[in-house]
Amino acid sequence: MLISEFARATGLPVDTIRFYVAKGLLRPERSAKGGSNPYQVFQHDDVTAARMIRLQQTLGYSLGEILALNEEYRSGEHSPERTIEVLQKQIERLEKRRAALDAALSFLRGKVDWIRRGKPDAVPRLEDYQC
Repeated sequence: MLISEFARATGLPVDTIRFYVAKGLLRPERSAKGGSNPYQVFQHDDVTAARMIRLQQTLGYSLGEILALNEEYRSGEHSPERTIEVLQKQIERLEKRRAALDAALSFLRGKVDWIRRGKPDAVPRLEDYQC
């Protein structure tokens, strides 16, 4: 698929896709069409790769870390043990984010409840929650 179709398939802006390609995070094939500026042709595996990049970014991975993981995967050097290690790290990051989100939600719900009760006592303090 060409870049516009790939953008629709991934939900990413074309500029983001071009940025990922420039950084080596995505490696589309080059077609014979397009002369000195050949078309970039993306495969279904590239859609999966783009979604993984976005997931890793939401987990707090830097682009350098994502590139290193992608290079390791592309080179075939990943073992089941290494894959488990990487996935476990991603699970840990998600669990930390979930805990922070749960704490933030508790704070906000407490504040709403406090307002609904007519602000009867001290305002809930964000410091009292592990956000």
